[in-house]
Amino acid sequence: MANPEEVKLLGLWVSPFVWRVEWALKLKGIAYDYIEEDILNKSALLLRLNPAHQKVPVLVHGGRVVCESFLILEYIDETWKQSPLLPRDPYDRAMARFWASVAEGQLLKNAWIALISEGEEKERAIEFATEVLGHFEGVIEGKAFFGGEGIGYLDLAIGWISHSLPVYDEVGSMKILDPAKFPAMVAWTGRFVEHPAIKENLPPRDKLVVYFRNKRSQIMASKSHA
Repeated sequence: MANPEEVKLLGLWVSPFVWRVEWALKLKGIAYDYIEEDILNKSALLLRLNPAHQKVPVLVHGGRVVCESFLILEYIDETWKQSPLLPRDPYDRAMARFWASVAEGQLLKNAWIALISEGEEKERAIEFATEVLGHFEGVIEGKAFFGGEGIGYLDLAIGWISHSLPVYDEVGSMKILDPAKFPAMVAWTGRFVEHPAIKENLPPRDKLVVYFRNKRSQIMASKSHA
């Protein structure tokens, strides 16, 4: 019989999708057991809990399984009412979900393409990513956080911008998160990563640089041999 209060999280240290779930659990003060997965050698547990996608993060609460990071954020917010993540107003909630989707489908996607490409493909991806970042600049201007005075759902959803995107820029020799173009976004990233729940739950930057440098080299090499 599963303990109804037991919380487990299957994750991967480098995954921004996992980070956002960990941050939500930390913000709400929820105790959990973390299980690191090897995505190249998936465990029987991961395959059993998430047979449809075989990906992390996977949250297990009292024996019940929730997959997909945005769905997990909402599950956490609805299950544990302290420190609410989503706004109370229906329109504001819809907007938070909308911008989270935009960041995932356009900003993260194009930043990744820019990291692992060269030439016209890289320039086009940088242009797309920069354009999307401009929309977020307008949304955050004049506010401490996307959630208002405190960290909310959208801050967690796009929190990877504060830690991963500067690494992408360094490894890919580019400048998507340009302080001259996006001062409000850069200021937000500074506030976000200084919050104790975030700061104490980030992988070391130098470890990320090595990881993505190796990943980029592998992908570029495979492209050259294609």
